[in-house]
Amino acid sequence: MTVRAASSVLVGRHREIAALRDALSRARAGEPTTVLVGGEAGVGKTRLLEEFAGWATDGGARALVGQCLELGEAGLPFAPFAAALRAVLRADGPEVFAGYEAEFAPLLPELGRASTALAAPRAVPLSDAPRGYLFDLVAELFQRLADARPLVLIIEDLHWADRSTRDLIGFLVRAARPGRLLLACTYRTDELQRGHPLRPFLAELDRARGVERVELGRLDRDGTAAILADLLGAEPPARAVDDVHDRTQGNPFFIEELAVAGDPIGCVALPETLRDLLLARVDRLPEPAQRVLRIAAAGGSRFAHDLLAEVAALPEAELEDALRAAVAAQLVVAGREGDYEFRHALVREAVHDELLPGEHARLHARFAAAIEAQPHLVAAGRAPAEIAHHWYAAHNHPRALVAARAAACAAADRYAYAEQRRLLERALELWELVPDAAVLLGMDHLALLEQTLDAAVTAGDFSRAITLTRAGLAEVDADAAPLRAARLLDQRGRLLALLGKSDGSRELGEAYRLAAGGPTGVERVRLLADIAAHLVKIDPQQAARVAAEAATDAEALGENRALLPARIALLCHGERDLERGLAELSQAEAVARASGDATALVLARVYQSDALCELGRYAESAQAAEAGMPEARRVGISRSTGAYLLSNRAEALIALGRWDEAEAVCAEAARIDLSGVTGLHWLQLAAGLRLARAHPGADELVGRALAFLNRPYLWPNHRLPLHELAIEAGLAADDKVEAIRAARVAVADESLPQLPREGWPVLSAAARAATRVLDRDVLAAVAALAADLPARHPAARAHAAQVAALLAVGDQALPAWRTAVDAWRADGQPYPLGRALLTLAEAAAAAGERDETAAAVTEAAEIGRRLGAVPLTEAAATLARRVGLRTAGQGGAGADLLTAREREVLRLVAEGQSNSRIAGQLFISPKTASVHVSRIIAKLGVTNRVEAAALAHRLGLLDAPSPH
Repeated sequence: MTVRAASSVLVGRHREIAALRDALSRARAGEPTTVLVGGEAGVGKTRLLEEFAGWATDGGARALVGQCLELGEAGLPFAPFAAALRAVLRADGPEVFAGYEAEFAPLLPELGRASTALAAPRAVPLSDAPRGYLFDLVAELFQRLADARPLVLIIEDLHWADRSTRDLIGFLVRAARPGRLLLACTYRTDELQRGHPLRPFLAELDRARGVERVELGRLDRDGTAAILADLLGAEPPARAVDDVHDRTQGNPFFIEELAVAGDPIGCVALPETLRDLLLARVDRLPEPAQRVLRIAAAGGSRFAHDLLAEVAALPEAELEDALRAAVAAQLVVAGREGDYEFRHALVREAVHDELLPGEHARLHARFAAAIEAQPHLVAAGRAPAEIAHHWYAAHNHPRALVAARAAACAAADRYAYAEQRRLLERALELWELVPDAAVLLGMDHLALLEQTLDAAVTAGDFSRAITLTRAGLAEVDADAAPLRAARLLDQRGRLLALLGKSDGSRELGEAYRLAAGGPTGVERVRLLADIAAHLVKIDPQQAARVAAEAATDAEALGENRALLPARIALLCHGERDLERGLAELSQAEAVARASGDATALVLARVYQSDALCELGRYAESAQAAEAGMPEARRVGISRSTGAYLLSNRAEALIALGRWDEAEAVCAEAARIDLSGVTGLHWLQLAAGLRLARAHPGADELVGRALAFLNRPYLWPNHRLPLHELAIEAGLAADDKVEAIRAARVAVADESLPQLPREGWPVLSAAARAATRVLDRDVLAAVAALAADLPARHPAARAHAAQVAALLAVGDQALPAWRTAVDAWRADGQPYPLGRALLTLAEAAAAAGERDETAAAVTEAAEIGRRLGAVPLTEAAATLARRVGLRTAGQGGAGADLLTAREREVLRLVAEGQSNSRIAGQLFISPKTASVHVSRIIAKLGVTNRVEAAALAHRLGLLDAPSPH
C-alpha cells in the first residue's frame, strides 16, 4: 500500500477556520485585527494557516508569510518580516518601497545594494535611520498594500522570535494599526516554559484591542480516522484507528509519522526520526529528572505522585525537583488530583523503550509489588489490570499468570469483555511457561480455553473465537463430556455462519446429537435452547422441535428462563403473526429484565425493533432500537448482539426520511468495527443511502457490501438485500448490462419465495432494471414470483403495487401507478414515494394529464431536495424540462443540472471527441468519461451523444457559467 507522506486534508478545524474568516471580515472593514494561534508542536497550526491563506487569496486578499528562526534571542532580527518583504519585492519590484529602499535595507540587504547605485542621495543616512522610523515605514508599506487589497500577514513560530521581531509586532498591533491588515501569528504552547520571553509579550498583546487567541487542540478519534484514510487512500480498520489514536492522542504530525512508517495500522516500533525528535527534549533535562522520568514511564502515561514516590524511593524534595523540571519542560502535565500525565503518550513510549532490559524488569516488578501492597495507589478498579500488566512486563511468569486470570475476572465484572479476552489470551500464552499452572488457577486448560472463547464471542471477535473452538474441540473428550463438546460445536456452527464460511448446520446437528444424549439438567436445557435459536435461520422446523424438547426439560426442572433465547428467536422467524409476536416479545423482555438476563433483554429489543419496522411502525422501531443501545453498551455486547440495534435504528430512520441521522448511526456502527456478517446490515444500508444521494464514496461502500456475496455462505435475509443493492448500483451508474445481470441472479435465488420482507424490494428493483432494458425473461420471472409472494405489511404491499405498475402496459399503467403512489403514502417512506411519483408523472404525461404530471413532479422534486437525494431531484428536473414544466427552484433549462466537470465533458462531446480522447484531455479514466457522458445524456433527457450536443448548442449550455 502506498502511503502519502503528509495529509492533504484539513480535519476537525471548522471552528478555527471560521474564527480566522471572521477576523478577515473585520479586517476588510478596516478594524485592526490580530489572531494568535497557539498549540503544541505538530498539532497543525501551519496547516491551518495554509488552508486559510489559500481561501483568503481566492477571495481577493493578499497573503504574506514570514518564519521566525530557531536562533534564540541573539538570532537574526526581523527574520519573518524580511521574508515577507522579500516576497513583496519579488512580486512588485523595488518601486513598491516608494523611494525608501535604503531605509528598508536593514530588513532587505539587497535593497541597500540597489540604493547605492542611485544618483540621488537620501535625506537620512542609512546608518542613522532610527528603529522607530523603520517601524513607521514598515507600517506605511503594509497600509499601502492593504489599500490595494486586504492583507494577511502570517508570522510563524513566534516562540522563536527575537526581541526586535516582537517589538515590531507589538508596534503594528498597538500603535500603527494599519487598516485592512490581518496579522496572524502562530506559537507553540509547549515551548512556553516559565521565564520564556514570549509569555509576557502575549499577555501584553491580549490587552490590546482587536487581538484574539485561537487554541488548537488535538484531534478526536474521527479526525485521526480521516487523516489515516487520506494518507492510506482507503478507509482504515477501526481497530487500527483506535491504535493510532491511542498512541498519538490526536496529534496530526504524530499520526502522519506513524502512518508513513510502513505499517498502515500503526507501526509497532516508533520510527527513528520520531523517536529522536521526542527524546531530544528529554535529553535536555537534568540527570535526576531524566531518571525519575524513566521510572514514571514504566508506570504508564498517567501516574499518581504517591505511587511514583513509593517506586522511586527518593527523598521527597529530590522527587519534587525532578518532577518540577519535567513539568517546566512541558513533558509532564500536573493534574488537579495529585497525579501526573505525560503530555504525549509517544513521549512515554520513547522513554520506556530506552530502558535497559534489567532496568525494565526491575521497575515493572516494583510497580506490581507496590500496587499489590497498596491498591489505593491507582484509580479504583484498576489495580487488577495494573498488577497483571506489570508482572507480565517484569517477566515473572507465575505471578503474571495468576494476575492475568484475576484481572480477567475483574474485567468481566465490569462487562469489559474485550479486555477480559485479551487477559485470558495472555493466561493461555503463559500456561506452558508455568509448570503448575492448573494448580495455581484451580482449573484445567480446557476450562481456560472455554472462558476465553466466551469472552471473544461476547466481545464480537468472531475470527479469534472460531480459532479457539478448533483448539477446544481438539482437546475435549466428547464421550466423557458430551455437553462440553456440544457447547463448543454449537458456538462453532454459529460462528461459521456469522463469518460467512458455511451455514453451520453440520456442527449444530452434531451439537444436538451430543446434547440429546447428555445428562439432564439446567446446562442441557440452556444448550438445547441455544441450539434451537441458532437453527432458526437454517431449519425453522428442526429449531421448533429442539425448542420443544428443551421446554419439556425446563418445565420439569422449573427453569423456564433458560428458554428465553430460543423463544425470542422463534417468535420472529418463519410464518408468524407479528402483532402477537410483539406482545410475546414484551413479555420476554419483562422476564429478562426481572431475571437480570441482559443478553436476552438486548436480544428482545433487537427483535422488537425489527418487527416494528416490518409492520411499518418506523418511529417506534427507531425508538425501541435506541432504548436498547445503552443496555448493550453497559453489558459489553455492543459489538455482538447489540450491533443489530444500531443497524435496525438506521433502517427505521431511513424509512422515516431522517437520512442525516441514519448516516450518523451508520458511522457509529463503522467505528465499532463489527466482525463478519454482523457488520453487513449497516454497510448495506449506508451503501444504499450513498447511492440515493450520489455520494462520492458510494462506490467504495457498495463494493465492500457486495464483496459479501463472494463468501461461501450468507443467511438469505442478508443475501437478498445485497441482490437489490447490486441492481440499484447498476442502475445508478447507468450500467444496464450489470443491472440486468444482477436482476437475473436475484430472481433465481431460491430463498426469495420464502422471505417476503426481503423479496419484495428485490422484485421491485429487478422489475425496474428489466423495464429499463426490456428484458422479457426477467419481467416474466418477476411476474411469476410476485403472483405467489405474500404481501402482509405496508412496505410489502407498496412494493407489490409498484411491481404491478412496472409490469403494467398501455392504459393500465397510469391507474397502476396511482395505486402504487397511494400504497407508498400509506406506508410513509418518502424516498420510494418520490420515485413512484416520478414514474406516475411519466405515465400521466403519456396520457396527457398535464396537471397530474406537474403535481407529481413538483412533489417528487421537493422530496428529493428534502432528503438530499440528488439523482431523484435531477430526474424530476429533467422530466419537468422534457414535458415543458418548471419545478420549484429550477433555473435555466439544464445548466444548473450539470456540474462543472460535466459541462467540460459536454463541450468535448460537442466537438466530436471519443471517450478515450475526453479521458486523455481531462486526465480521467475512459470508464469515468463514459459515466459522465451517460449522466449527461440522462440529465438532458436525450438518447445519444449527437442529441446531447445538439441540445447543448440549442439551450446555450456550453456557454453557461460554472455554478457556485
